[in-house]
Amino acid sequence: MFKPLAVAISALLLATCANAGSTPAPANAYLYIGWPVDGQAMPAGKPFKVWFGLRNMGVAPKGVEFPNTGHHHLLIDTELPSMDAEIPSDRNHLHFGAGETETTIDLPPGKHTLQLLMGDDKHIPHNPPVKSRKITITVK
Repeated sequence: MFKPLAVAISALLLATCANAGSTPAPANAYLYIGWPVDGQAMPAGKPFKVWFGLRNMGVAPKGVEFPNTGHHHLLIDTELPSMDAEIPSDRNHLHFGAGETETTIDLPPGKHTLQLLMGDDKHIPHNPPVKSRKITITVK
C-alpha cells in the first residue's frame, strides 16, 4: 500500500541530487538564519544585521577547495537557483565569498523573503544542497 509512495519519494530525492553540484556535503549539514527570525518586523530606513548559522560543516572562502566546506549566499526575494550551476550574483543573490557569517542589509518597506544557500569553491550548490528554510520579514 505504501510502496508507490516510497518509490515516488525515492525518485524525487534522486532527481534532486542528480541536479545538484558535484561537491559533496555532509548529510547532517544544517544551515539557518539566526537573525532576524521568521515573522520579524524591522524598521524602515535603517540597515539591519543578518547573521548566518551553520552546523556540521565549515566555512571557507571562494576558491578554497576543502572537504565539507563552502561559503554563504543570501537570497533575497527570490527562489532557489539551479542546483547544478553557479549561483547568480546580483541584488537578489548576495555572495559572501570571503567566508563572512553575517552582513548588514537595507530593504525598502514591505514583505521580504530571506534564505541562505551554501556554495562550493566555485559558487555551485553542494550535493545534497545545503539550504536554510525561507523566512519572511516585514520592513515598516
